[in-house]
Amino acid sequence: MRFFRQDRGERPSGRSAKQMSPGDTGDFFAVKEIPKRFHMISMETFKQAAKLLEGNVIRTPLVYSPTLSHMFGAEIYLKLENLQKTGSFKIRGATYKMRMRFEEIGAGGVVAASAGNHAQGVALAAREAGVSATIVMPEWASISKQEATRNYGGQVILAGRSLKESLERAREIAREGKIFIHPYDDPDIIAGQGTIGLEILEDLSATDMILVPVGGGGLISGVASVAKDIKPGVKIIGIQASACPSAYESRKAGKVTEVKSKPSLADGITVKQVGEINFGIMEKTVDQLVLVEEEPIAAAILLLLERKKILAEGAGAVPLAALLNGSLDVPRGCNVVLLISGGNLDSPLLDRIVNQGLLKHERIMRFRICLEDVPGSLAKLLTRIAGLKANVLHIFHDRHARDLPICVTRVELELETRGGSHITEIVRVLREAGYEMELI
Repeated sequence: MRFFRQDRGERPSGRSAKQMSPGDTGDFFAVKEIPKRFHMISMETFKQAAKLLEGNVIRTPLVYSPTLSHMFGAEIYLKLENLQKTGSFKIRGATYKMRMRFEEIGAGGVVAASAGNHAQGVALAAREAGVSATIVMPEWASISKQEATRNYGGQVILAGRSLKESLERAREIAREGKIFIHPYDDPDIIAGQGTIGLEILEDLSATDMILVPVGGGGLISGVASVAKDIKPGVKIIGIQASACPSAYESRKAGKVTEVKSKPSLADGITVKQVGEINFGIMEKTVDQLVLVEEEPIAAAILLLLERKKILAEGAGAVPLAALLNGSLDVPRGCNVVLLISGGNLDSPLLDRIVNQGLLKHERIMRFRICLEDVPGSLAKLLTRIAGLKANVLHIFHDRHARDLPICVTRVELELETRGGSHITEIVRVLREAGYEMELI
């Protein structure tokens, strides 16, 4: 892994920056005619946000990935907002909002509603600005994100079965004398998030395509506004989880549309309704919206972790998921930036994702086997397994099951393997040795 800054004259070894001609994309994108100077938020505002945020947030690296580039036939770069303060891009908008409206914030402080990342961003930005922050979180918000928000100085209130209900509660609290900070439908928030677009185009002016996660639309409307102003030909692709396709359905309907949502690994973007301001900007600046299912999201998280040593939450991994599931093709050789928006993934969920991924790719096998309940039987089995170069991860030894004869014990094993062919070899050798196996 190495950092790439084009303005320093550095380039990936053996790679050349390529720009697509208008014919390179065919009719795949169905690109709208986008006026170069269309902006609900001016470029001057985005530049002002970048100047104000300098030194207050991290300028995250743009990293070139040889592995992903080889997999997809394009030049793949990762914008690592998972390395940002609080582990998410949300600190940008929250900090800009706080500093722009500081004179308006009284003794009551600020109030926000969020399931996690915006909560942490507002809590930290408020602490650094020296004001109090009240954060309304849905009742189902993860304990780790609640605790992280408290650790950043926020007072957490659990209210609402959805983000919409939490937002309503936050607005009620705002009437008590607090400044309400919306997670996405706010020009100041959009301006802060849009500074990511400035950094991407400064570091890689030859960017051809940017893949951006979409929830409420604050991130993509900011990034797209900046990118289209600097380079009108750049393609902005929004990625949503199929479990909550609010922006996708709104574009189909031609208006902001509320959708039903299902549980998703990408909980950070399960927003049932995009913002009004965001939707207006997206309609003018976003070329395409793509949906991804849960399985590719899990696979993307695992791939980033194993091959790039990057921890991305579900919402942050959806750009890669869109490439993995084949729903988005990229022209060969073009420069594609995947915006990894955050890395706040709960440890128990990460454990399940890793284990399910290893099982799916046959890197783990589980089986039951019955042995004579005499000294040495288990040691003999384990010696054979060691000879096959498989690694024992877990072992459960049960001699008290009702269906077992007195002289028999049942052993359940979980092994780490090299893949499908290795599993086939293990099964063959053990069965030839007389063991009766039940694969789980």
